[in-house]
Amino acid sequence: MTELPEGSGLFPSTEHDKLAASDDVSLAAWTRVWADLGVRHAPLETFEELIRHYCEPHRAYHNRQHLAECLHVRQLVNAACQAPAEVDLALWFHDAIYDPLRTDNELRSAQWLDDVARDNGLDEETRRRLYDLVMVTRHDGAPATADEAVLVDTDLAILGASFERFEEYDRQIRLEYQYVPLPMYRQKRRQVLERFLARERIYTTPLYFEAFEQQARENLARAIPRLD
Repeated sequence: MTELPEGSGLFPSTEHDKLAASDDVSLAAWTRVWADLGVRHAPLETFEELIRHYCEPHRAYHNRQHLAECLHVRQLVNAACQAPAEVDLALWFHDAIYDPLRTDNELRSAQWLDDVARDNGLDEETRRRLYDLVMVTRHDGAPATADEAVLVDTDLAILGASFERFEEYDRQIRLEYQYVPLPMYRQKRRQVLERFLARERIYTTPLYFEAFEQQARENLARAIPRLD
């Protein structure tokens, strides 16, 4: 098994690391993932629209920082994928639509990706896999494929980030749900975190388990009592 630093070492912390991670959400990175899927001319307007969405002012966590971290961690961990480019494209879209007042964000994001994939000539089977990859980030069931497992583990890697980054993430989530009265927010947030901590494994894939599991359990065990 490949030796990896603990999860905290896989998240950008220094300004240099953050700058490097920002390259993962560049036009060059966007063009590269489409090229890997056999599409010569990546849709520029879609890239620009995606970036606008990830920069919406109501997003405190589900924003460009989160997208950059996901793409950065996916590349660094490099867990086995059947179709890495499909996983990366699904990551670009997994929070493309995000409104904390709605419950269909993943569905609308998956539909957007399907429209873009169809318009750019991807075949029906590839489109189905991409759709399923985005939908699995609802985190309401076990991933059905190795690629879905990698995508889910990447999305959840934040739970195993350094204590400082996890604390920032926790504050960011509260900002996104600031319209919820604090007692109700604490109750619902506690339920979410407890469900993750109660899992036999938070991370399905061996490399993500090795990199993030211990730190994630420490972060969750520290955060949950504060929600009493």
